[in-house]
Amino acid sequence: MKIFNTITIDVQHIIYPIIYIIIGFITYKLLKKLVNNILLKTPKMKKQHQQRANTIRIVILNVIKYAIVILVLLAILATFGVNVKSIVAGLGITTAVLGLAFQDLAKDLIAGISIITEDQFEVGDTIEYDGFMGEVIFLGLKTTRIKDYRGAVKIIANHKLDTVINYSLNNYLAIVDIGVSYDEDPEKVEATLEEIRKEINGKVPNAIGNIEIWGLDDFEDSNMRYRIVVETKPMQHYGAQRFLRSEFKKGLDKRNIKVSYPEIEVHNGK
Repeated sequence: MKIFNTITIDVQHIIYPIIYIIIGFITYKLLKKLVNNILLKTPKMKKQHQQRANTIRIVILNVIKYAIVILVLLAILATFGVNVKSIVAGLGITTAVLGLAFQDLAKDLIAGISIITEDQFEVGDTIEYDGFMGEVIFLGLKTTRIKDYRGAVKIIANHKLDTVINYSLNNYLAIVDIGVSYDEDPEKVEATLEEIRKEINGKVPNAIGNIEIWGLDDFEDSNMRYRIVVETKPMQHYGAQRFLRSEFKKGLDKRNIKVSYPEIEVHNGK
């Protein structure tokens, strides 16, 4: 009878751990498939969105994997008569100590997950943080890297990115102000600007809509200021503005309308 009981206990010690491992493996595979189906099989997903979805997927699968491994180990230890409750309590204390030691790292990870899941910004966006403006070239769970137009790269811990300006969320207005001499007839100037607008409309790089002549905007010391605008893709307004200035200047010169500039008259006293 004792021999039978011993054999039964030994069989349990062999079979139960194997069963727990198989159950853990199957559970992980099923959950992995579910996560992949939800995050990676969205049709016509942009490349940047695929990267964000893949990052989220990796984080979720790692959490699931470690959780399953811990549960399986605890179940196996319980099979051998180990007091699992004391181990769980010890893990809680250890976790608390590690949390205090690596609280900045934990903050970075939590902030990184928030940035990714809330779609605050992504790789390729132009953002500004603490006066530094540039393109996001890397977005990880711990740090974010921004490169400015000169090539300088700023590496920022994610938990510090609490106030960020994202310039890539909406379209921009390219705004060009042209100063025309007071000697010119305002009606003639507006008619000429409209002629030039028709000639170059649709040719502005990265423009979304049509060029608009907003008309006489202000009277300045040495000229009448006319405003011209066009909507562009995010952060593409600089090139559009340069194009508009060049084309309108050439068009006005061709029609003998003087584009004025600030003048200073100096009188020598006698």
